[in-house]
Amino acid sequence: MGIFDKGVKKTNQSFFQKLSRAIVGKSKVDDDVLDAIEEALISSDMGVETTLKLIDNLEDRVEKDKYMSMEELADILRDEIGELLDISGDDGVVVPFDFSKKPYVILVVGVNGVGKTTTIGKLASMLRAQGKKVVVGAADTFRAAAVEQLTIWAERAGVDIVKQEMGSDPASVAYDAVRSATAKSADVVLIDTAGRLHNRVDLMNELTKIRNVIRKVVPDGPHEVLLVLDGSTGQNAFVQAREFSKATDVTALAVTKLDGSAKGGVVVGIVDQFRIPIKFIGIGEGVDDLKVFDKKEFVGSLFSVQDIER
Repeated sequence: MGIFDKGVKKTNQSFFQKLSRAIVGKSKVDDDVLDAIEEALISSDMGVETTLKLIDNLEDRVEKDKYMSMEELADILRDEIGELLDISGDDGVVVPFDFSKKPYVILVVGVNGVGKTTTIGKLASMLRAQGKKVVVGAADTFRAAAVEQLTIWAERAGVDIVKQEMGSDPASVAYDAVRSATAKSADVVLIDTAGRLHNRVDLMNELTKIRNVIRKVVPDGPHEVLLVLDGSTGQNAFVQAREFSKATDVTALAVTKLDGSAKGGVVVGIVDQFRIPIKFIGIGEGVDDLKVFDKKEFVGSLFSVQDIER
């Protein structure tokens, strides 16, 4: 079983059930079949714009009134979706970080409830297992639960945490975290931020302030702004991606909670619409259920006809 099979199984089943109903008894690919494919793609929360792009490409690749099996349709869709996800030309696994920069500073953003703090904890654990020295900064000082949760994750992962009192200035925590990481010759700093999408101007000002204090210690930091999105929220994830992209320079995505959702298409739609690479995908609650995103394996799991026919 591939690492993404669990994470996109429901999307896979939902899509292929609809696709199967669309072509059963059909002897040709006609407008009804194309309409059914369009409906299946939209229902997986791929987004209207991305779906229409895929349908246009599909029409270009198949001749109308020509018989085509579900396997052949799946192969074409797999190719087309793979092309949409390939925004960096890597044609496979994304290289998450450039460890030639030390400490590598990652600012993690996202609204409350998307799994942001949990993602930081899992990422810290992953990097620690790779032999990296990691420091986490608890700069979400507006929620006691966030600091407590991050503390538990830091202890579990065996990494250092920098935190202050509730209500402290988030930029002050970020500054202390980066300064501590530099003093300890840490490889990576992961900085949690407040999960508020209250007002874009306030959000921009807060993140700008955090960036500025980081650069007092690491002039070219932060090296990554990682936006965490909850894949199960479907179109809400698009809204969050749009708002955070306006507020700050988002450089990468982590999409969580795909294991319990039939909305795996949101991964494709967000990459296509915002041209931001996905670097991590969350497919479960376990510490090892945060995976480096592999485009080929993800698409293969999304369109595994064999699994549906068993």
